[in-house]
Amino acid sequence: MFPQFGATAETLSKASTLVFRIGTDAHLYDDPEDGNIVELLESKFDSEKCEALKRLLALIAQGIDVSNFFPQVVKNVASQSLEVKKLVYLYLLHYAEKRPNEALLSINCFQKDLGDTNPLVRACALRTMAGIRLHVIAPLVLVAVGKCARDPSVYVRKCAASALPKLYDLRIEDNNSSIEEVVGILLNDNSPGVVGAAAAAFASVCPDNFSLIGKSYRRLCEILPDVEEWGQIVLIGILLRYVIAKHGLAKESVMSFLHHTETPHVGEDDPTTNFMKEETIGMMDTANSELTHMICRSYIEGPDEYLSRSSYINKGSNTLDSARYTSSKSNDDVKLLLQGTSPLLWSYNSAVVIAAAGVHWIMAPVENVKRIVKPLLFVLRSSHATRYVVLYNIQVFAKAMPSLFAPYYEDFFISSSDTYQIRSLKLDILSSIAMDSSVSAILREFQDYIRDPDRRFAADTVSAIGLCAQRLPAMAETCLDGLLALSRQEIFSSEFGSVDEESRVLTQIIMSIKSIVKHNPLRHEKVIIQLFRKLDSIKVPAARAMVIWMLGEYNTLGGIIPKMLTTILKYLAWCFKSEALEAKLQILPAIVKVLYNAKGDDHLTVRKVVNYVFDLAECDISYDVRDRARLLKKTLEYNSGPRILETENSIPAEKDLQHAVLEHLFGGNLKPVSPEPPNSRFYLPGSLSQIVLHAAPGYEPLPKPCSLLQDDLDQISNDIRGMDLNEMNDSNTSSGSLDEETASDYSSQNSISGSSNNSDSYENGSVSEDNGNNEPLIEISEVGIAPRNENVDPQSSLAVGELMSKTALESWLDEHPGLANKDQSDSNRVRRTSARISIGDIASRVKPKVYTLLDPANGNGLKVDYSFSSEVSSISPLLVCVEVLFKNCSAEVVPEITLVDEDSNSQRDSADQLVVGSESTVPSLSEVPHLVPLEEVTSLEPGQAIKRTIQVRFHHHLLPLKLALLSNGKRIPVKLRPDIGYFVKPLHMSIEVFLDKESHLPGMFEYIRRCNFCDHLVELNKDKSQGAIEKDKFLVICESIALKMLSNANLFLVSTDMPVDSKLDDAKGLCLRFSCKILSSSVPCLISVTVEEGKCSEPLNLSVKVNCEETVFGLNLLNRVVNFLAEAP
Repeated sequence: MFPQFGATAETLSKASTLVFRIGTDAHLYDDPEDGNIVELLESKFDSEKCEALKRLLALIAQGIDVSNFFPQVVKNVASQSLEVKKLVYLYLLHYAEKRPNEALLSINCFQKDLGDTNPLVRACALRTMAGIRLHVIAPLVLVAVGKCARDPSVYVRKCAASALPKLYDLRIEDNNSSIEEVVGILLNDNSPGVVGAAAAAFASVCPDNFSLIGKSYRRLCEILPDVEEWGQIVLIGILLRYVIAKHGLAKESVMSFLHHTETPHVGEDDPTTNFMKEETIGMMDTANSELTHMICRSYIEGPDEYLSRSSYINKGSNTLDSARYTSSKSNDDVKLLLQGTSPLLWSYNSAVVIAAAGVHWIMAPVENVKRIVKPLLFVLRSSHATRYVVLYNIQVFAKAMPSLFAPYYEDFFISSSDTYQIRSLKLDILSSIAMDSSVSAILREFQDYIRDPDRRFAADTVSAIGLCAQRLPAMAETCLDGLLALSRQEIFSSEFGSVDEESRVLTQIIMSIKSIVKHNPLRHEKVIIQLFRKLDSIKVPAARAMVIWMLGEYNTLGGIIPKMLTTILKYLAWCFKSEALEAKLQILPAIVKVLYNAKGDDHLTVRKVVNYVFDLAECDISYDVRDRARLLKKTLEYNSGPRILETENSIPAEKDLQHAVLEHLFGGNLKPVSPEPPNSRFYLPGSLSQIVLHAAPGYEPLPKPCSLLQDDLDQISNDIRGMDLNEMNDSNTSSGSLDEETASDYSSQNSISGSSNNSDSYENGSVSEDNGNNEPLIEISEVGIAPRNENVDPQSSLAVGELMSKTALESWLDEHPGLANKDQSDSNRVRRTSARISIGDIASRVKPKVYTLLDPANGNGLKVDYSFSSEVSSISPLLVCVEVLFKNCSAEVVPEITLVDEDSNSQRDSADQLVVGSESTVPSLSEVPHLVPLEEVTSLEPGQAIKRTIQVRFHHHLLPLKLALLSNGKRIPVKLRPDIGYFVKPLHMSIEVFLDKESHLPGMFEYIRRCNFCDHLVELNKDKSQGAIEKDKFLVICESIALKMLSNANLFLVSTDMPVDSKLDDAKGLCLRFSCKILSSSVPCLISVTVEEGKCSEPLNLSVKVNCEETVFGLNLLNRVVNFLAEAP
């Protein structure tokens, strides 16, 4: 451009880049290793330290590992410079998990910074501690978060709320209650910024703990407009769920209005109908009641329950009770929610607008729902992505309540800048809100859209015209005339233009005409005749196929169409060879329908045409055409009537049935078409699932209406069922300890549950003496071939055995099962056969794990240990039995020893009454104490030990119970930590029942984790060192796994299987199955432990699978099993 200056475009670009880089740190990315980083980190000047840390962060950004500088960086964590601290914190967050030991050196500095006078330093220290993600410092982080939650600085409190989800992700169950307590404190904060962050923490940590919301619900509604925008979205969802869980749906809302007005048994004086006004009824005249009811059910149901809703038979069974509804006009909580979200309808954030509109759509009275219309239309002026999301939600609102957006139809007209996705949504909305007053203007607008160069959009416009004609029967004639005229233009253009471009439009025209005619064929006979006359001009295969279908469907309509059939059939037979596959597949059933209804002289002509077409079809290159032709020909041969193909006579007894079948298939009786039930998927407004039309990760439906009140009733009913089951077991089993002869044989078919203290816990599964002596050590079974169907007890139900046996399967696959390849079946049998191993004399070796409740140093010489018992409480299934051992390690007598509940001493009287009346009455949940009173130990001599059994009810299967030990007038607080392995009791079942139950619990009810196991190595090494006879390695592995499982959980050993083709030292495929059921709910829980890989003399890689309907309990039980299996022996 200026050659005299020697400048080019490339040099000018480089120069401008250098100018923009002046004053920035971009030069660090050019040569980040330039300079001695170690010397800079150890410099006395903060500027040089910042330079070194920036170079390290530049290296990290480029993917280079700089963890070797960790010790030098950690030294600078105590720097007084805020900039240095920030850079050090960023480095620590990145490498703390790789270098946990060095990261712990900086914890003291973090704790010191938490007390700094600068709130920025305190906030940065807390953010770094929470982001390090080390389980070792989790208690310290929890204390720091609790301290910062009460900090005078708003920013520090907000950082504390943001740190809670990070702390919760560490999955330390003991901290959950403390975390929820901090969430409740932050929700009560006076700062809107803190409340928004606390709402996000609540949604991540405890989304169902509505008791935290109930304490501050009114203040949250009042502060909602002042919360930051993204916090408003989360808080709106939380408040909506709380209101529905506590009070239920609003009976005046769109979701429940139609249900009440259309319920036949509701009388005129019913309170649910008194709120209806004339303007409201007029507004709901055009609403789709069935669709609205389905949307309501979809909002409340979960994804799995929602997917199965299409198979329901009795629609009334899915309706909600009137007790699940509340009034949005008289309920203060609902009114507060609506008032708090009303200002948010005009928020600058479109996501907030949609969230607020969703609240009014679900809870507001019908006459007030219209206030969401203008805000939503205003948001349509935003970006393309925002418009797409908003239109997707408006589409659902418009389909359920068309009159809501009907006056604003012009806002949904297409603009030239709209993308194809937005155009499709607008067309769907226009066809849904079209009314008698606006349909003329909408159709005129559609005429312009049809001429659009984008023929895909033109085809969608034609489909919208058809939908308008179906919604408004008065406009059906006008729409049909326009579609017929358009079809003539498309046929002409397809002859001289591109067939690919116009085929989609012509196909959609014929489809729309077909849908309109289907509702009233007699009224549109002339339209059908015009299509038949244009059949030769229609070249698009899909369009021709639909016209041919109409030929067979309406062959008896009126007086003109039957006279045209002979000529049309001859034309179709003449061009059958050149027809496309779609047309051929429609010609075959169409000509059969015409043949069935033909009469007089036409019957002979039609029959010849049918025979000719069948001969052509049987030689066609397409499998589908040949198969359909043979099927139809075979079907007609079974009819003995004089009008069909001449074949052998049918059996007279079957004549009526055959005639009825043919009459149903080809009779052509015209019946009025009922509207198809809606089958779309609906999710909560504003959710990602509503856009992608499936349950996205993290999606949660609305809670069941009034579920806060119902949970207590459900728990009481579970208690009653558990008490009834306990009484039944007590009557069928004998009390006392298991004798030595009974416990000497541990069988996989009749095994014990791992404890020999009480027979009530065995569920009739104790080993009998006869069974133990007669059962072989190894039993060969073919459980691997069909695990769900074989090994069926011959005395059990014969239905499964007859239907699912191998012989029945062979007879279904082949008429001669005896001709099957015997060698192949034998080889498969050997490859898949398993050996069932019986483990004997294991009951006496099961030793429950012992925990320390109080050590002698803290108890003045009194030592208290406890272990969980397999005994089942006779008072309530919620109570867990614990054996407590008191031992006096001092030289003095310890008098008056007892354990009490530290939280509520007032429960002692109620507990005493419960114990006395347990045999006659079933206690409710509120009557079950946390601790059944323990028999007081009067005195304990030096060195003496006394064992007591206590019954406790834990608040949760992962939270410790706070108790107090009273001794010699002193009160010592102790914590009794639960073991989820004893929140279950053994469930006796056979291997067939186990596999059947396991097959019904797949997918979301199945959880799998892996771990390493090495307990068997101790037993194998012991035999080698002592020089004893070496035991079978597989048997040692089975015994080690079974002992580990039964010593840490109250389970029943169902079976122990080993593949027959296992190598000599390869334990892969070894499988142990255990069964149990949850004490509180009697839900079965199945556990399978399988050796995935490993040699017998090496550590094994185990796969642990748990199948349980209660997701949370099953996951926690799986984690517990994996943890104790991985523990060192």
